[in-house]
Amino acid sequence: MSKAPAGAPPPLPTRSFSPTKAKPSSAKSPSKHDKDSTGKEFTDIVDGLKSIYKNKIRPLEQAYSFEQFHSPYLTDADIEAKPIVLLIGGYSTGKSTFVKHILDKEYPGLHIGPEPTTDRFVAVMGGAEERIIPGNAAAVSAEMPWTSIQRFGSQFLQKFQVSFVNSPVLENLIVVDTPGILSGEKQRIGRSYDFTGVVEWFAGRADLILLLFDAHKLDISDEFKNAIMALKGNDEKIRVVLNKADMVTGQQLMRVYGALMWSLGKVLQTPEVMRVYIGSFWDQPLQHSDSAALLTAEQQDLLKDLRLLPKNAIVRKINEIVKRTRMARVHALIIAHLRKEMPSVFGRKDKQDELLSNLPGEFTKLERMHGLTPGDFPDPDRFRETLQMFKLEKFPKLDRKMMQTVEDALANDFPKLMAEYPSAQPTIAALERNPFENPGESTSGQVDEIWRYDMIDRRPYVEQFKGIVGIDGKASGATCKPMLEGTGVDKAALAKIWRLADWTKDGYLDLDEFIVAMHLCNVLKKQWAAELPDILPPTLIPTRKI
Repeated sequence: MSKAPAGAPPPLPTRSFSPTKAKPSSAKSPSKHDKDSTGKEFTDIVDGLKSIYKNKIRPLEQAYSFEQFHSPYLTDADIEAKPIVLLIGGYSTGKSTFVKHILDKEYPGLHIGPEPTTDRFVAVMGGAEERIIPGNAAAVSAEMPWTSIQRFGSQFLQKFQVSFVNSPVLENLIVVDTPGILSGEKQRIGRSYDFTGVVEWFAGRADLILLLFDAHKLDISDEFKNAIMALKGNDEKIRVVLNKADMVTGQQLMRVYGALMWSLGKVLQTPEVMRVYIGSFWDQPLQHSDSAALLTAEQQDLLKDLRLLPKNAIVRKINEIVKRTRMARVHALIIAHLRKEMPSVFGRKDKQDELLSNLPGEFTKLERMHGLTPGDFPDPDRFRETLQMFKLEKFPKLDRKMMQTVEDALANDFPKLMAEYPSAQPTIAALERNPFENPGESTSGQVDEIWRYDMIDRRPYVEQFKGIVGIDGKASGATCKPMLEGTGVDKAALAKIWRLADWTKDGYLDLDEFIVAMHLCNVLKKQWAAELPDILPPTLIPTRKI
């Protein structure tokens, strides 16, 4: 690692956590009718996914009442929705503060306090105007992915709202804040809606599920345990955040982490170790700084996970719908099998009771008949509970043509969509591209505006420089330090920015160097996934100084 030059300021760890969207390349947009257009290919994948589901999968779901047993039918808005991050945790574990931290601002209706303050599910979405849409209105809007949430009734909709926030982070994400999990006596009071069912509904649509724990409160109440159990089947999406970790010493933190893993192991009952991020996601100074390096590294890892969500959004949607299609296929086979076992006239009720009481045995028969595995089948108890509301003889017989259509979708249609993905990936991955593979150039070979000195709005930086410039026309590291730290960029990045901007290597910044340093800080602050080059692009040095 190269040593910082003399006079370079020693930046401090930042508390900022504000991922923002990268600026699109300055390359000319492809023609609307250009079949090689990555934007068009991306749209075609989403449209193809909607067409496959609507024409091939949904008819099977409707024929065998899949919605009643599993989850509501998908709408176009569900498939088009931005990636969703779901936050779950006890009250006062810092969920709402976490949202404020990543957005760098409060959302409408936000309340923060040590007592249970968030009493509703809040979907935080991006919008030019900051406003609140109540749950009943949001649930009937076809433009938002919340229409199927009406199944939980008006009591729940009164505890649901959509908050629009003008934040660049939300151009690529939807964040769902949830009520604090109840504990102690409050659990017995109960809620006026099916809390666990709502959590399960959101979990099925989420791309990332964050379970938040307070370093001082690791207990898992009965309601929290039920909520975690409702996440079953979404294991790959779940991450754990041990929040407020700066409020304990490094030695205590080690013990807290061990206690958390022990508690989670009892609830999850899986041999795999869940990924845990350790941090303090708020804007206050660290109370115990002995773990500062660890907390900063963990924070960056979580930021990386969030950055990857928009990049891989379409792949996850394909994955979720393929998983749903397999569930619908097995569901149809179960219903058709039970329907076939029913007598034609007499003794239907007794036969149905017999079949329901022996569901595990019937599942075993289907395993042998169709080459399925036990993991393909739903929980027998839950399936039985729902099936009791139906008369088996009322279901249709197995529609082999419909089943063949679904098999064709799994064997051909979905693989074709995945084959199209690599050519469309640059559009999706624009948030993560490294513009410095050829320094200062976009993928089309044209210089990106953010890496051109002549495209920088230099006026605010000139005014700032006037307040710190010395008699020799340069500013020292000590005088530049507060300005650079004020941008909120982290310690490692500030050190690299200083090395890049001080291209004269004299330990001071003149006006042009200061402008470049501040510009690079703001690029990192405002761009979702911009990365610093190892060598300053020549396009960021004024031509008069080259």
